Amino acid sequence: MTEATGESADRIPEQRVTSEQPPPGTPLDLPGRPEPAGPDDAGPEPAADAPAPVEAPANGTAANGTATAVDDEVVTGTTPGAPDPAVVPDLDDADRPPLRALVEAVLMVAENPVGVAELATGLGAPALDVERVLAELAAEYRRDGRGFDLRHVGGGWRFYTTEDCAPWVEKFVLAGQMSRLSQAALETLAVVAYQQPVSRGRISAVRGVSADGVIRTLTARGLVEEATTDPETGAILYRTTDYFLERMGLRSLDELPPLAPLLPGIDDLEDIIAP
Repeated sequence: MTEATGESADRIPEQRVTSEQPPPGTPLDLPGRPEPAGPDDAGPEPAADAPAPVEAPANGTAANGTATAVDDEVVTGTTPGAPDPAVVPDLDDADRPPLRALVEAVLMVAENPVGVAELATGLGAPALDVERVLAELAAEYRRDGRGFDLRHVGGGWRFYTTEDCAPWVEKFVLAGQMSRLSQAALETLAVVAYQQPVSRGRISAVRGVSADGVIRTLTARGLVEEATTDPETGAILYRTTDYFLERMGLRSLDELPPLAPLLPGIDDLEDIIAP
C-alpha cells in the first residue's frame, strides 16, 4: 500500500479537466451536477494509507486494459481475465501436401457435398485452382476406370460409386435390408418437390388423404424439412432438402423433369371424371 504525501493529506488540489483520475472521494464535474463543495465542505480527508491515484494513459485506456470515457461516465472494454479467442495454429507451408492430395483427403471424409468456395477457404488455396483440380480428378477417375466417381451434385462435390459397381455395393452394405419408400411417400414427396414450400393441408388436398404420417416419415429420412410458416394461417410449410437432391442426382430443383408430359390429356381427364 503506497502512503500519501504530506501535501496530499493537507489540501485537495484544484480540480482541472485532465486525463488524471480524481482523488478518492472527489466528485466528477459533469454537466447537470451541482458544483463541487469547497475545501471546507470537502468531507473527510483521504486516509493516510489510501492508494495513490492511477494515471490513465493518454490514449484513454486504463491500466487494466479497459477503455474509459470520463466525460460521458461510460466504461467499456473487455472483461478482465476473459480468455483470448481461439487461434488456429499456422501450418508449415514447407510440409504442405499437393493441392490434389488435400482435395482428395477432404472429400474422402466429407459427409455432404462440399462446394468450391468451402474447399478453397478451408485449404487456403485460390478457388480457380480448386475448381481446376476437381475437374482434373473427375476426368482422371473416369479415364482410369475407378470404382468411384467425383461428381458435382447438390451444390458441391462428393465421391460416388460408379453405376457398374453400385449394385454390388448395395448388396454388400444393405444385405437385403433396403427400405423402400411406399407409394404414398413417393406421391407426397413429389407434391413437396413441385409445389414447395407447401403445407400439410395442401398436400392432403392434392392427394385426397391425410399426409401427416407420411410427412413424419419423409422428415425422419431427411428428404423434407420445415421451411417457414404461412403468414396468413400459421401452418408449417415444407420443402425438400439437399439430401433429396443428392439422392435424386440433381444439382438443383431446376433439373426436375417437367410435369406437363406426365399429365393426362383432355380426353383422359373426361374419362377419369365421368361417373
